[in-house]
Amino acid sequence: MRIPTVFAALLLAAVSPAAFAQDVTPIVETGEGRVQGLEQDGIDAFLGLRYAAPPVGDLRFKPPVAAEPYGGLYDATGMGAPCMQLYTPSGPNSTDVTRGIQAIFPTSTEQKIDNEDCLFLNVWTPDAAAGSRPVMVWFHGGGYDYGSGGWPAYNGRNLAAKGDVVVVTVNHRLNAFGYLNLAEKFGDDYAASGNLGNLDLVRSLEWVRDNIGAFGGDPDNVTIMGESGGGSKVSHLMAMPSAKDLFHKAVVQSGPGVTSGKPAEAAAYASDILAQAGIADPAGLQAIAADDLLAAVRRATPANAGFGRGPRFGPIADGVIQPRDPFLPAAPEQSADIPLMIGYNKDEMTLFLAAQPWFGMIDDATLNAMAAGMGPQAAGAVAAYREMYPDYSATHLASAAFGTRFVQGTYLLADQQSRTANAPVFVYRLTWETPVANGMLRSPHTLDIPLMFNNAAESAALVGEGADAARMAEMMSDAWISFAREGVPSSDLMPDWQPYSVPDRSVMELNLQPAMRDDPERSIRELAAANAPK
Repeated sequence: MRIPTVFAALLLAAVSPAAFAQDVTPIVETGEGRVQGLEQDGIDAFLGLRYAAPPVGDLRFKPPVAAEPYGGLYDATGMGAPCMQLYTPSGPNSTDVTRGIQAIFPTSTEQKIDNEDCLFLNVWTPDAAAGSRPVMVWFHGGGYDYGSGGWPAYNGRNLAAKGDVVVVTVNHRLNAFGYLNLAEKFGDDYAASGNLGNLDLVRSLEWVRDNIGAFGGDPDNVTIMGESGGGSKVSHLMAMPSAKDLFHKAVVQSGPGVTSGKPAEAAAYASDILAQAGIADPAGLQAIAADDLLAAVRRATPANAGFGRGPRFGPIADGVIQPRDPFLPAAPEQSADIPLMIGYNKDEMTLFLAAQPWFGMIDDATLNAMAAGMGPQAAGAVAAYREMYPDYSATHLASAAFGTRFVQGTYLLADQQSRTANAPVFVYRLTWETPVANGMLRSPHTLDIPLMFNNAAESAALVGEGADAARMAEMMSDAWISFAREGVPSSDLMPDWQPYSVPDRSVMELNLQPAMRDDPERSIRELAAANAPK
């Protein structure tokens, strides 16, 4: 039995002295009914709000639909369940560093509590009773396999308080539940099945359009943001007809989505999964337990899949929901008037590779041997990074070479958008290095998140403690808030951020002494063209 919100607050106060600092929020009337959450240090937090009906029963593997009326006062004091998770550790060895980072990106924990009933979002607002503030909607990372809007690194309280903005984070269907292309196997009833997760995101934006005004937000000033897989989701929404007019600015962090999956390849992967699951018809699809389906996915997926190798989940260019690759052969016309901020971190891959047994152990000879097996660009990338970073160890050069896809994808997407868009493009490169683990990670994947969310103090496991992390958080949260408010990123702690265009390719390098630089990774950017199939 769920305890009504007001009684829950009283019960918490009775058993926990810290709970006296919390109070209930105003009651907000949404399209589904009345909701009430808890105040978090002056910010009204509404957690676990349904933006769509549970995607179970007849709605399993079907497009999202609006949630049913609540039928009473809805308890918005806690996060909704994360969607079914398909998390695979990036290396065989867990380290103290990776375990510490689990405190803010709890991937292992969410596998224990995931659920198909997961279409929830969270809202943080300075005042649910009044105002018309910029809205910042966050789509989580984890590729298309795992993650949720409930990760502590994404807590929107500090960003909402600092910027006088409304922050929203979203859960959506993942892996086989969100991107299993069943159209070829089971026909028109499952025509949308390969893009369900992204349709969930569209539905969440429809909910924001229809309801965010009641939380003190402006539905006509919505910025969508995401990192890693979340950045790819933002990229795809920029090219989805059903998402048109639902957002007004876009931020892509370490996850440029230039291309989509291909329907035939996704259908073949789905067929392998169904075979492993013993599913021959829609009835079997409905009957299988969620965990059993994920077990079949693991059996059908090669051990070395990922990072461009082997089959994987994600949106497909089906010609309807996703008409084509988002940014090839050109940027999407529908987003020509959308200001875009896009960027990446200097050492993306250290986060993924730090748990590998060879990390920190290789020499130049081993690096050269590794490069020979890493594809046609690898040797060129290693040589370019040796010149760029003469102080880098062989381990960090290998990591940089593994991460060229972040660099090349970012510049390709920025090039495409800036060539045809009416709105400006702003590109950044995060070069500030975290001091944790004696600087082993340098500027890793996800480092930007606690900084732009202004959650540095709460994310010391990743960013470290002290004045430098605080300064970076102050600067970057300034810029993200400014972009959401005005469409131009700015901060008193950085120089004027110039728009990006070809051929100058002006980039803001984010560090303790930020600076604009022209085409700072030209050699890496050009490797893609030099090694493209002729």
